[in-house]
Amino acid sequence: MKLVLQRVKEARVEVGGKVMGGIKEGICLLVGIEKGDTEEDVAYLADKVVKMRIFPDGEGKMNLSLKDIEGRVLAVSQFTLAGSLEKGRRPSFDNAEKPERAKKLFDLFAESVRENNIEIETGVFAASMDVHLINDGPVTFVLESRRSLT
Repeated sequence: MKLVLQRVKEARVEVGGKVMGGIKEGICLLVGIEKGDTEEDVAYLADKVVKMRIFPDGEGKMNLSLKDIEGRVLAVSQFTLAGSLEKGRRPSFDNAEKPERAKKLFDLFAESVRENNIEIETGVFAASMDVHLINDGPVTFVLESRRSLT
């Protein structure tokens, strides 16, 4: 499971020009589900996202978590994160999980974040979406559950 995490001042996702979800201060996540991802991957990354200390404290140091600032999450499914450009010029998506299973794990991820008393908005799974955000910092991290769990 891969996440691209961006600290944002605000973010929203639109489908067909209609806003499907939006947040003010918090984290915008692009979520890629790969073949072989499990509930353990989901739990690990949901916990990591909620507890990462990436927000500035009174001295401007990254010392506060999403919970500390009462921030929100906008999570957007993005199967292209499971893509590979190792061979040729056209991406291969052989490592992307099948849509039915990917949706189940994405929904479980959103629920896991919610269970930590964090408000979360999502896009529309498998839709063509426009993501708008104001990146705060900019602060961006890439998280991979497999590298961390092994």
